[in-house]
Amino acid sequence: MLKPLGNRVIIEVAQEEEKSVGGIVLPSSAKEKSQTGVVVATGEGRVTDNGTKIEMTIQKGDKVLFEKYAGTEIKYDGKDYLVVKETDIVAIID
Repeated sequence: MLKPLGNRVIIEVAQEEEKSVGGIVLPSSAKEKSQTGVVVATGEGRVTDNGTKIEMTIQKGDKVLFEKYAGTEIKYDGKDYLVVKETDIVAIID
């Protein structure tokens, strides 16, 4: 499995619906990029300029909402993931 460094988080992005409410199949170009997903791995945390370590507030298994154009998309073992900094995560979804 991938292990992120520093204050980075690996998210498995939620898949969007293929059909609209009325049952119309949407082409991939018409779908918006999902902004939610589940955290699959977190880094150790951020180290400040004076050497103090700030622990991660996000944990593995959290369902999160992240900024629309945040992170780097990667493919690993046939799955799509997004690597973002913890600061790009807007909220934890309960």
